[in-house]
Amino acid sequence: MEHRVDAQPDPAGVARAGAALVAAAARDAVSARGSFHFAVSGGRTPWAMFVELAHTDMPWPSVVLYQVDERVAPADDPDRNLHHLRLALGPAPAQVHAMGVDEPDLAAAAAAYARLLPERFDLVHLGLGPDGHTASLVPDDPVLEVADRLVALTQPYQDRVRMTLTYPALARARRLVWLVTGADKKEPLQKLLAGDTSIPAGRVEAESSVVLADQAAL
Repeated sequence: MEHRVDAQPDPAGVARAGAALVAAAARDAVSARGSFHFAVSGGRTPWAMFVELAHTDMPWPSVVLYQVDERVAPADDPDRNLHHLRLALGPAPAQVHAMGVDEPDLAAAAAAYARLLPERFDLVHLGLGPDGHTASLVPDDPVLEVADRLVALTQPYQDRVRMTLTYPALARARRLVWLVTGADKKEPLQKLLAGDTSIPAGRVEAESSVVLADQAAL
């Protein structure tokens, strides 16, 4: 998969460029199809992007947000991506479909979440870890080989089991937007742009992809 690279000077620039891209994609999707289906990952730069979006001209009543991945933790745990997403959004009236990681039967919760997913995402936001992971598709985890489910559970990673969209789910994206910042992302970003499938991120496929990266990561 080819990636268009948009270089920014720093993480703040990546967040602003991400917000502008998302807002434009939302307006286009709502104009064309009546709604905007957007799957989002966690991370400091994405939360900054959502703070920007909360004060941007967005068709919020027609925006539906989905989680790309989530840590298995209680609802109020600060490790939860959902906690930070809601803080960043503030009063913006987007509909958010949260992963049921606090349900007693996690396999059933993953299957239930899969049934909520749209046939196509208008946009999927992804990050990139220093080890080449994206979403919670982490190196050497059996989740990398899941081909028959849209949502699956990982082995413990950084002390947390995760629920994550799988490669087949990510392939439903009309477009991907990657937010990549920091010098520790330089090597995995080079591999991603080269189409290196030795890292989990390099195995993601979608119709189109844009990478917003700061100078430290390039």
